[in-house]
Amino acid sequence: MLVTKSSLALFGLLYLLPLGISVLLYQRTGIGADWWSADRSSIGRLPPAWDNPAALVRVFAAPTVRWRGILAVHCWIVLKPAGGAAYTRYDYTAWGEPVRVNGFAPDGRWFGREPELVFAADGEAAAAMIPRMQAAIAGYAWRNRGDYRAWPGPNSNTFVAAVLDAVPEAGAVLPPTAIGKDFPYDGRWLRRTASGTGIRLSLGGYAGITLAWVEGIEVNILGAVAGIDLRRPALKLPGLGRLGLPSVPDTGPDTGQAPA
Repeated sequence: MLVTKSSLALFGLLYLLPLGISVLLYQRTGIGADWWSADRSSIGRLPPAWDNPAALVRVFAAPTVRWRGILAVHCWIVLKPAGGAAYTRYDYTAWGEPVRVNGFAPDGRWFGREPELVFAADGEAAAAMIPRMQAAIAGYAWRNRGDYRAWPGPNSNTFVAAVLDAVPEAGAVLPPTAIGKDFPYDGRWLRRTASGTGIRLSLGGYAGITLAWVEGIEVNILGAVAGIDLRRPALKLPGLGRLGLPSVPDTGPDTGQAPA
């Protein structure tokens, strides 16, 4: 009985309380009304592509549209080969062609919500990743109309996670609020993590556990993730995301130089 009570208390502390706080924060901001006319303009994070000859890879995340932003973020990928004159943005969406190319500004607001930087690579490191990321995008299995499922996946975060699996050296870690990132897009319920530093068990995206040096310790219950990052110390909580150091050093507006 004591074990049961302790388990329920821990579940309430790590899952229900953070989600409740996230609901209150959402109500306070009032963001979500008139989403169809919400701002989707650039936040000025990226320099003009023609003024930056180096190859570039970025992954961004922003709260999803309307009430779903309480629980989850939407992730996307931006690529630019060396010498490229334009950025190419890749999203996976529920409308139109699932893999959407340049449907929005590369660093644009997601229906009024500002994105955060999840991963950045420049120069030779980015140039080495881009061909494999492009191949993963072209070969993504869930790319047909009707494949998209907001929960437990495959969704936008499943797509980005699959592409990042192609570049383990990136060590990119999607936010704990990227619901769908643990969906087994390739059918494997047990596999190495994207960084190659641990393992992930996923029961269809509905539940699972991750144990890795780069990704940290994560427990997935119905898509909600709680855990801890020891490498870059932070708590990971449903709805609230990371509390602690960011997964990538924030260098402010991009200059075309690799982050420290």
